Amino acid sequence: MNIRGILLAAGAGSRFGGDKLIHPLADGTPIGVAAARNLRAVLPEVVAVVRPADTRLAELLEGAGCRVTVCAQSVRGMGASLAHAIGLARDADAWVVALADMPAIQDTSISVIVRALEAGTQLVAPSYRGERGHPVGFGKSHLQALLELDGDAGARAIIQAHRGELVLVECADPGVLQDIDRPGDLVQA
Repeated sequence: MNIRGILLAAGAGSRFGGDKLIHPLADGTPIGVAAARNLRAVLPEVVAVVRPADTRLAELLEGAGCRVTVCAQSVRGMGASLAHAIGLARDADAWVVALADMPAIQDTSISVIVRALEAGTQLVAPSYRGERGHPVGFGKSHLQALLELDGDAGARAIIQAHRGELVLVECADPGVLQDIDRPGDLVQA
């Protein structure tokens, strides 16, 4: 089965103070690179979406093995960036959509999502202690809706419209809930 990773790395990082995804974690790895490595550990083909002029981030993500694409419409929000990436990977059977500001997700959690997609699940996400996390897996039945996304809500509307179809897989991984929005969030990561 052809499952592609999508790494959304086109946010402005305004709450962080800018350049969030190239900021180093405690071990020196940039936030976005750590997220990319976790996704690439499970999925050999990952499309990473960046903003125009994010040259350094693009170089780092390419170095982590991602196929990097610049989304000129990224200012319109996560939905536009996701639609852009899906358009480039539309030949896949399914997609695992991850956020580049979530570097603590374990590869075992990503593997659980991949296995569910391989088993035919069309919408799947991890949960930790009953709370839905990331990344989210989308099967081919959601291709058209993903291509039509725009704005800042990302795929939230798709998940909401198909909540009865959403399979939550409980994981012992708090990283599925931990995103880095502000410098203080680095302590958790």
